Parts: sequence; C-alpha cells; structure tokens
Amino acid sequence: MSTQNTTSAARRRRRLLVAVAAIASATLLVAAIVVALSQRTETDAAPSPSATADAFERPADWSPHRPAVHVTPGENWMNDPQKPFLLDGVWHYYYLYNADYPEGNGTAWYHATSTDLVHWKDEGVAIDKYANGLGDIWTGTAVVDEKNTAGFGEGAVIALVTQQVDGVQRQSLFVSRDGGYRFESFDGNPVMDNPGVADWRDPRVFWDDAAGRWVMALAEHDRIGFYTSPNLREWAYASDFATTDLGVLECPDLFPLAVDGDPDDVRWVLVAGANGAAEGRTTGTAYWVGEWDGERFAADGTGHQWLDHGPDYYAAVTWDDPRLGETDRLASRYGIGWMNNWAYAGGFPTEDWHGGSDSLVRTITLRDDEGRATLHSTPAPELDSLEGDPERLDDARLGDGETVDVAVPASGAYRLRLDAASRGGELRVKILTGDGSFATVGYDFAARTVFVARDADAVAGTMPEAYREVRTAPVDVVDGRIDLDIVVDAASIEVFAGGGRAALAMATFGTAGERGLQLEGVREEVAVGDAGLTPLRVAPIEREQPSR
Repeated sequence: MSTQNTTSAARRRRRLLVAVAAIASATLLVAAIVVALSQRTETDAAPSPSATADAFERPADWSPHRPAVHVTPGENWMNDPQKPFLLDGVWHYYYLYNADYPEGNGTAWYHATSTDLVHWKDEGVAIDKYANGLGDIWTGTAVVDEKNTAGFGEGAVIALVTQQVDGVQRQSLFVSRDGGYRFESFDGNPVMDNPGVADWRDPRVFWDDAAGRWVMALAEHDRIGFYTSPNLREWAYASDFATTDLGVLECPDLFPLAVDGDPDDVRWVLVAGANGAAEGRTTGTAYWVGEWDGERFAADGTGHQWLDHGPDYYAAVTWDDPRLGETDRLASRYGIGWMNNWAYAGGFPTEDWHGGSDSLVRTITLRDDEGRATLHSTPAPELDSLEGDPERLDDARLGDGETVDVAVPASGAYRLRLDAASRGGELRVKILTGDGSFATVGYDFAARTVFVARDADAVAGTMPEAYREVRTAPVDVVDGRIDLDIVVDAASIEVFAGGGRAALAMATFGTAGERGLQLEGVREEVAVGDAGLTPLRVAPIEREQPSR
C-alpha cells in the first residue's frame, strides 16, 4: 500500500488481568528501554535494554492510546511497513511516513533500528519525498548489495521503491553509502518506466543465489508481475500471476518455507495485500502456496488463503535471519503488518500521531493442515523478553451469562494465555475500560470459529460499519479444547488461536479510565483452564524528543 494521499477516498480503497500485589512489586524489576547510541557499530548501533524501576508503568506524559509494545511514529502519519534487513548485527526497518498530515500529502521512508526486534531507536527520515522530481516515496525493498552488482560498492544499501507523479507510477533506485541511514536518488531514475499501466507498484526484491541475479515481484492491478535483473538497474519481464475477485493487489512478497520444517519439502509462498469484499471480508493479506522455478510462480491449486483474519493487518512483509543456517532459515520467517484499514484509516482518536501502529513482530511457519500447506502465525519469541512474572488464574466453569473478572496491569499491556472446552457454548473474553466500553475476543464451540469484535468499544459509534463488523476465522478444537494467546496493548488486540492456525489483529480504543478483563460463558457451560496473565514491560521507542 504505497500511498501519497492519506486522506483521499482513492487511497482508502487501496489499503485500507491481573495487576495484583505481585505486579506492584514487579515494577522494581529490570526494565527494557533503549539507550542512546553514539557509534553505528555491531555492538552499540541500536537500542538495548537498560534498567528502570518503572518497567511496567506507562510514562506519565504519554497519551492514553500510545502503545507500550507496538511501533508508532512520534508524531504525524504512518502506514506501510518495509521489509527489514540486517547489517552488522542491527535490524534496519522503515515505514511510510507523512510529516505533513493532514494538510499535505505524500510519504517518505522513516527509519528505525533494533538489535532484538522489540526495542527500537528512531533514526528519522531516510528517503525524502518530492526530492527528485518523480513524486513521493511509496513501498519498496531495501537490500544490501554484497556483491556490488549495482556498481555503488560492496555492501551499499540499495532501495527500489515506487514513485508517482501526475498519476503515473514508476520504480526508482536510491542508494545509501552509510548503512541505510540516508539515501540518495540515482541519477538514472526511474530504472523502470511505466508501460502504460494504472496500478504498477510496491517492488519486492530478493537475490536468487541459484540463478545469480535479482528477482522482483511487482503489484500490477489484479496480478503480480515478476522481473529479473543482474544489477538492480536493468530489469527484464519474466512472467505474471493473475488473480480474480481480490481487487487491486498491493505489497507483494515471495519466499520459500519448509513444510513443518522439513528441508526436503520446501514450497514457495506468494503474498499480496488484497480486498476480500467478494468473500465478505475486508482488506487484508492473501497468500498462495506453490512452486517457483526462477521465473514463474505456479500455485498448488488449493486457492488463496488469508494470513490474518482480523480487520487490521495489511501491507505485510516477511524476512528471515541471515545469521542462521539454511535449514533454520527455511523453517520460519519473521512478519509484521500495518495494523489499520483504509476503510477508516484516518478516523482513529489519536491526537499526537495518526495512522495506527504496526503489529507485533511474528513468527511465520508453513504447516501441513490436513493435507493443505497453511501459514501459521505466533508472536515472535523476542516478545518474551518483555514479559514479567505470569499470574496463574484459577480454573473456572462458566454457565450461560456467568462471568469472572480479572484485574490487569495499569499500563494496559499484557498477554493472556488460556485454553477452553465446551460442548456447544461460547467463550467471550471482554477487554474493558472504565466507561463501560469493551472489545471482545471469543470462541464459538458450535461454529468452531474464533472471533474479534469492537462494536462496543469507545469509538464504535463514530466509525463506519466496516469498523463495527465482527471478524471470524475457522479453527477446530484439538482433543475437545481450543487454546488462545491474546496480546493486549493500549489500542490493539492480537489473537493467535489453535497454536497459530489463525491470527486476528484488531485496533480498538477505550478511554483513559481504569481497565479490566472479564471472562464470560454463553449458552452451554464453558470450562477455562491453564490460564495465565503476564504483564508486558513498556518498550518505548528511543527518540530525541519523547512522544506525547
């Protein structure tokens, strides 16, 4: 979703508890905050944890919707995440950023760095918008040119991005000689001129070691085009993959994964931002599993699937860790998405910044689900470093309308894990705020579906119907039980059900008042067990000027 006009309807079409005494004492534990960096080296070029007595407390000057464990800009507008790369032990991550929102349009690439994917340092704008006469900066890919194929030197960071001017989308090259902190426009831009196509954007680029060349996947209206290049400057068309009933595709990705981690069973996954309206869905992230021969992608015939079933997971990117061996790199990938939706993207009640947030960094694996290769999503293990001491919740049997109230950390950031069983009832987990508003995570044992709803949260009455719709995902029980892993932050909920067989990301907004959690049974009795609530340490992004 590479966009320059964050306020227009055309852009919206495109992308759119347990805080008991143990938690009070836990605030004296070691914190995880970011330290200032003076040198850009492998050991101290990005944030690392340091000590604080307020690890589980929100800074007093934060706005009530500022997330504790999700990436947001300090101010102004954010949208599409860009695929991170690793250089000298530091992850370099970018997102689209509009410093002129809401009066002005156009996005730049904003830069953040991390050594652990949970603590981030704000590095400022890396690629300026409207600087080379070809428009602003949309989605693309930054790669480390280790072999100097582009001629800018070994290890130069090259970004291929979409730019649009006068309604024409082209692909441009930008080069960084300082490790990805600042980029300059290539004099020969655009490196790919538009062939007469209205929608032609969001290049995803990777090195094909077997063929000794670069590969690009490009969103072209209802299809993904594939191109190859020896040098990142000159690109040749190879093939395309066409789709139906998914609207205008955006933000493609293409990568290999081993089924169940088996290196002898490697498939390729093609991902794209898509519109699921024809299936009663909203915009989201669709994918196909198949084969890639170096020039063509052939799907396996089982049809597309959805990486996330919630309302707010778009423009997703994935990446692996190049420090791992080949088998481990094929076993899993990281993933992150934009937690917003173009149907209401500018309507969130955040005053100090706009555009929502990024999702948690996830672990993405490919599993055999009853003969169909399916992506599974779980929170990346790096999130564990933010966890405090878990509080065990008593097992409960909830009849129709019966509830159990649970206290939560004042920060509003925590992780709830539980499993449940019922013959035909429904479990509802309500995330409460002091004014009586709430959002709901649930599992319907009769329908075998997990769901999220926010039609009763604090802003639902002012938002469009797309915001208030209940979102569901099919997940069957295992041995009669369903497990839920729910991560709650100040303005979002991410649900991982059935060991990652379904994920649902949802932005939701309460009030500044006291927060709480309630478990409720509906219809037949629901048995809840193995439940625990874990507070999450606040991980503020290190900025020169702290966010308000």
